[in-house]
Formats: sequence, C-alpha cells, structure tokens
Amino acid sequence: MHDSIESSTTLARCHSRNARHLAGIALAMLLPLACASAVAWDGLVEKQVFEMDAYTTVSGETIAPLRVGWEAYGTLNEEKDNVILITHFFSGTSHAAGRYAEDDEAPGYWDAIIGPGKPLDTDEYYVIASDTLVNLNAHAPNVTTTGPATTNPDTGEPWGTDFPLVTIRDFVEVQKALLESQGIERLHAVMGASMGALQAYEWASAYPEQVERLIPVIGGGVADPWLLATLSAWAAPIRLDANWNGGDYYDGEPPLDGLRESLKLVTLNANHWQWANETFDRSWADKDADPTRELEARYAIEQTLDGIAASRAELADANHLLYLVKANQAFLTGHGESLEEGLARIEAPTLILYSESDLVFAPEGVRQTAELIEAGGTEVETVTLEGKRGHLDGVVAIDQAGERIRDFLAE
Repeated sequence: MHDSIESSTTLARCHSRNARHLAGIALAMLLPLACASAVAWDGLVEKQVFEMDAYTTVSGETIAPLRVGWEAYGTLNEEKDNVILITHFFSGTSHAAGRYAEDDEAPGYWDAIIGPGKPLDTDEYYVIASDTLVNLNAHAPNVTTTGPATTNPDTGEPWGTDFPLVTIRDFVEVQKALLESQGIERLHAVMGASMGALQAYEWASAYPEQVERLIPVIGGGVADPWLLATLSAWAAPIRLDANWNGGDYYDGEPPLDGLRESLKLVTLNANHWQWANETFDRSWADKDADPTRELEARYAIEQTLDGIAASRAELADANHLLYLVKANQAFLTGHGESLEEGLARIEAPTLILYSESDLVFAPEGVRQTAELIEAGGTEVETVTLEGKRGHLDGVVAIDQAGERIRDFLAE
C-alpha cells in the first residue's frame, strides 16, 4: 500500500462502498405486472416489497407477516418464460444491478453482466432478485427483510431470538412465492454467488421441473467442515460481546464491537493473501505510532479492514448475522440426508463458476459438487475465474465469464 495515510483512507472508502454491495407477504400489496416498462431498461431501479400474511418454515414454525424487498431489470414477456432469478450472497442484497438514483456512487454488484446488451441482456430477459429472510443489512434504507430485528406483531417488540431459525430452503420457498405472485412458473435460469449459489443449487434440486439452467458461482453443494468452522469464526465475536446479551439487545446498546469484528473477518476471508500483499505494504496506520513499540498502534491494513467493518456495521444487525450463519451451516443440497441424492435431482444443464484461490468454499468441494451432479446424468461445465481476490472474484471478476454466460443462456 502507499505510505501516505491519505491513501489508506481513500482505499478504505473505496472498499467500504464495495463492501456494502458484498457487504438474502399480503397479495394486495403486490404491484401489477404492468409496472414493468415496455421500453429499454435505463439503469434506474425501483425497490418493491413482497408480503405474505403468514409463512410456515420448513421446520413447521410460523412467521407472520413476512416481508422481503425485491427489484427487477427488463420486461416480463407474455409467456413469462424469460425469467432469470438472481440469488444474493451472505452480506448482499437484492441490488444486483443498476442504481436507485442517478447520483448513486456505485451500481448493483453484478452490473457488469446485467443490462441492455450485456450477458444477462435486459432487452431479452426479465432479471429479478429479492432480499432474503434475515438479511444481514436489516437497517439499510433499500432493504426489506423479516428477521430478529423486525417487529413481532404478537408482542409489539423486535422478534429477537424468538424468531424461528430459517434455512436456505426457506429462502427458496419465499422466492418461489414471490415468483408465483407474478404468474411465473418456470425459470430460464437461476444464478447466484456464494450463499446465492447455495440457493441456486437448492432451487434446481427442489424444483427441477421449474429450473431450465443453473449457474452457481463460488459455491459448493454442501457446507463442508471448513465452511462450518469459517462461519463459526464469523459468529464468535458477536457472542463474546457483552452487549449481545443472548440476542436481547434491542432496548439497549447493540453489540457493535462484536459485529464490527465479525464483519472484519467476513471481509478478510472473502479476499485472498495475494490481494492483501499486493495492495498493502507494512505501512503504519499512523506515521507517528510505531506498531512494534506501541500496543495500540496498528498497521495500515488493520485500519483499512476496521474502516470497512465499521461502515458495514452501520447497516447490519448482529442477530441477523448469527441467523445467516446457522442457515449456511445447515445447508445440504436437497435439504435431505444425502448430498449425492440432493445433487442427483438436479436436471438443469449447469455452468459452475469458481475460483481456485477461494478461501471460503474449497475448490475441491466445488469440483466434487460438479462431479456428483454429472454422475446423475446432468450436463455440467466448470469455468475458473482468474484474479487475486479469492472468493470475491466471483463478484468483482464475473465479467471474465460474461461471454460464456451469454452463450449458455442461449443454448
């Protein structure tokens, strides 16, 4: 990294903006399909809300009401067969492309491939994405989600840890209800990165007759022991923060210290040592404070990661992070007893994009997932994304696979 503190601050601001992007329902409230413009999408996005009076989780518990945000790019055709569902990653939202306003600093995280003339061509496809239940960014102005931080109508207070544990399959079921509310019964494709890949696998396994193409990015078919431990490490700082108070903190001070440390780990693990070593040197955060001589003094990379985490924590909720950890840890494609059985149910031709330098989803596990899908008789292709960001290359380097994605969608 450059020696100057100003450079460290600028980089922190840049990564903070990126982190917010990196950083998952009454029918009367549904907007009519006529809201989809008949003219070319101009890149501006309107966030909308889907609501259900009640939803029963796969474990049999009731959430009432349930609300999630969603947005779409392009036009739904009369046959309603041009739909591509985008499922978002752990710290992401439904904001996959475009801007909410002309002066927004940055577009949605996959804007490089979604839009007129792009691989996910909005002149041809209706691309739709939704916020998940227990979305991490519960306090973001453009996120609508139901989880521990939302009000339990039975008590008038936030749900807290009385909120039912939810799974990746629950995310899929809510998305399915959203699509059905628009008369959509089949998906031209489902595509998602990281936790979004888990949702994509689950869609294709649970509803093989409805998914025509599958594009998982930087994700495997099961939460393996490495991922279980990684997720556990993300959760630990929150649990150790006294303000967490067993999840009962909504009337007091939230566990922001723990949340910031958790988000720092998320950011670090999503990257790679190549990025760290080539972006930073051993510069001090403060040129007058030597980390080798002062206990509280830090290096520039520490300051940058702390700045990113602090920015992300402003919009996040600690309990939501813990619930997302549990949902990801529980993941096994097919939501059954056997990975082989769950992956064998996938019938959609599959294009898997992954990184050989991924520090979250082991590349060997991704390749094993591909082999098990193929063993069930389904056509599978794997494509590696090159870069120095590790797991995060599935977001920032997605355009590398743009032409292959375009061709795959047309096959």
